[in-house]
This record gives sequence, C-alpha cells and structure tokens, in this order.
Amino acid sequence: MNSSSPGRRYSGRTDTATLLVTASPQEVYASLTEAGALTSWLPPNGMTGEVRELDPRPGGRFRMTLRYDDARGAPGKSTDSSDVIDAHFADVVPDERVVWSVRFDSGDPAFAGVMRMTWLLDTVAGGTQVTVLAEDVPSGIGAEAHAAGLRSSLADLAAYLANARSRHIA
Repeated sequence: MNSSSPGRRYSGRTDTATLLVTASPQEVYASLTEAGALTSWLPPNGMTGEVRELDPRPGGRFRMTLRYDDARGAPGKSTDSSDVIDAHFADVVPDERVVWSVRFDSGDPAFAGVMRMTWLLDTVAGGTQVTVLAEDVPSGIGAEAHAAGLRSSLADLAAYLANARSRHIA
C-alpha cells in the first residue's frame, strides 16, 4: 500500500505494448480523444464499448462501459458482463501523449486502486509508433490477458485508422 494514498492498492506491475501504425500523430491523437473513435477501437477482442463521458483535457473525465460478448469464463469487473472504467485525464499533450488515471467501478478489492495508462506517440518512418504503458495494474487483471488486450486494442487502432484513411481517399 502506498503511504501517501491510504486505502489505495498498487500492484507495481507495468504492462506495455507497442505498434507502428500508418497514420500521423495527429490522427492517432484524435483517435485517443474522440468518443466515436474510442468506441470503435479501444475495446479488446470479445468486447464492445460505449463512451458515456469524455472531456479530453487535463483534469477532464473519461467514462466508458466495456461489455463482454460472452461473459462465461471472463466475468466482468463491474457486473457479470461488463467493466466500467472511470478515468481522468492526468496529462494531455496534443499529438504526443495522453495519460489516463483509471479506476474500475468494482467492489472487488482485486480491482481497487488507480491504474495509470500512458499513450505515447512517436513519429517514425512510415507513421507513428504508439506505445501504451499500463502502470499499477490491479492484481485481479491477469498479466497474459492484459497484454493480449493491449495488443488487441493497438491492432484495432491501426485498423480503425487505416479504414478512416481509405474512407477519406475514396
């Protein structure tokens, strides 16, 4: 337990994933700060999402419900079939970085605490290298499942941006 934040549990675990996407940092940043975009790509495979609130500025709030397509074997953190995340934008640097402080709406102590998710956007040849760092991942989230979920979300982001680009070209 962190002595500066009584009652909060911190796992100390950091999960990360990186992917090169063929889009500009501006396009990637927009996908991190627009409700329709987040709904399309953020839910990992096997889930759908609904953004309930989004104010993408430092101190702003982000609330999303993620629903399992099939909750048998992957019970939700908030209900049997869903995860509700309540996040605040801890830092926002357009076209470079977005940082969320994420809490799960859950009575289970295995999901208590604040997970910090940092999305880093680096311009590289061919597009943007997107890195997501999830720090202080709650102990109830399995490392393998979380790593797969992060990779899935990044792959969905790349596909979303490729589809958006093809719609603009057509």
